[in-house]
Amino acid sequence: MGSRDPMNTIVNAGAVSSTASEVSRYTWQAMLLHWLLAVLVIGMLWLGYSLDGIPRNTPARAFYINLHKSFGVLALALVLLRLGWRASHRPPPFPPAMPRWQTRWAAWTHGLLYLCILLQPLSGYLGSSFGKYGVKFFGMPLPQWGWDDKGLRAFFGEIHEVVAAALVVLIAIHVLGALKHLLVDRDQVFQRMLPSGRRRS
Repeated sequence: MGSRDPMNTIVNAGAVSSTASEVSRYTWQAMLLHWLLAVLVIGMLWLGYSLDGIPRNTPARAFYINLHKSFGVLALALVLLRLGWRASHRPPPFPPAMPRWQTRWAAWTHGLLYLCILLQPLSGYLGSSFGKYGVKFFGMPLPQWGWDDKGLRAFFGEIHEVVAAALVVLIAIHVLGALKHLLVDRDQVFQRMLPSGRRRS
């Protein structure tokens, strides 16, 4: 049996460490869209749930409802832009050691998040379109796709509430998963969405 050269062992260990420290990141455009959407969606949800505490038929409630609708339209535009960017730019790969069930779980969670972020503003827009006031984007009236119909307004309102609850759950799962990668696994998955180091072109 031949003995191992200690110097080769040190060099090889250093090479592995250097390779592992390199993180394949998202493009800066994807990072920007991700964090903008995160702040916008969480703010939109917080504002929507806060409306229950504002008295009806008051100027304050009308102001915050219109602000909530404006955030929703902006979120819809950003998520469409994000999906278009994702379709033309492959995301960085997961670490090879990451279990397959985790990669599948991540894919399903991301897919459901995008679906809910699409459905949430769409259901709100349609619900408002079947009401008297429609949607204004920061004061600018947008096309109204329906007519004053209480039944349809209530239908889309129910969808809006269910999707909001699903979004809260999915965001919590997403955040907990990200924290697990950062604090427990320490596998550089979290760092893929941080603007530092090597990025994908």
